[in-house]
Amino acid sequence: MPMSALRRAIAATSALAGALALGLTAAPAQAATPLNYAALGDSYSAASGVLPVDASNLICLRSTADYPHVIAARTGARLTDVTCGAAQTKDFTSSQYPGLAPQADAVTTDTDLVTLTIGGNDNGTFVNAMLACGTAGVLSAGKGSPCKDTYGSSFDDAIDANTYPALKSALHAVRAKAPGARVAVLGYPWITPAEAEPSCFAQLPVATGDIPYLHALQAHLNAVVQRAAEESGATYVDFSQASAGHDACRPIGTRWIEPLLFGTNIVPVHPNALGEQRMAERTMSALGLG
Repeated sequence: MPMSALRRAIAATSALAGALALGLTAAPAQAATPLNYAALGDSYSAASGVLPVDASNLICLRSTADYPHVIAARTGARLTDVTCGAAQTKDFTSSQYPGLAPQADAVTTDTDLVTLTIGGNDNGTFVNAMLACGTAGVLSAGKGSPCKDTYGSSFDDAIDANTYPALKSALHAVRAKAPGARVAVLGYPWITPAEAEPSCFAQLPVATGDIPYLHALQAHLNAVVQRAAEESGATYVDFSQASAGHDACRPIGTRWIEPLLFGTNIVPVHPNALGEQRMAERTMSALGLG
């Protein structure tokens, strides 16, 4: 074969090989089976106060921008969202409202993924503490630690005595319904800074000495949630570092939690849309979901 013809043959062969390689790499991959995803939990899971509201169940004040919807949109999961504002751990196995099924009913043997945030409403931990400390802060003009002086360890004692066993029971009920599912239990992002900031009093009217008191209370609750999650074989999603600097005292665009007063959500002291997105991202990272 003449040298010029040999070169042309080699070039053609190389071009064909390249085209085949390109065709192989460009071929679409087989689509993965979507995850069956059940989202449970309270108002931090439901994004109560964030628009738009899920019109399918107005009593739960659930948002279609809650972190379960964010996770489902980014992973292509088939979502069953039964999160509900004001939910307690008992509402996993009993009806929260007439006609509303227990949340754990959304979990079946076919469920692949479960996420939840729960425990903050048990014993009125968040609501009672925030209202009590906010009222005491206004009456004391932000001085001292009137809430801590009045309530002492009572909130912490209730968490240990009641919330912890209730959490374990609820998580075991979920695990029993879907033994093969991956279960992620989210902690609560910081509501308050670690120390008082006088400039925040108008938005979060808590006395100077009660800010660290509330911060420690939330840290205790999160520690109990983590303990119950780990003892039930679930993945705990920790926000203690990730949400630092994103508390309710931060400006719009930085804070994940809205303040008690002058916030942008219709439900105060709850995550805003940015907070829900960050909760979703942190959860996906903890579970290795892309």
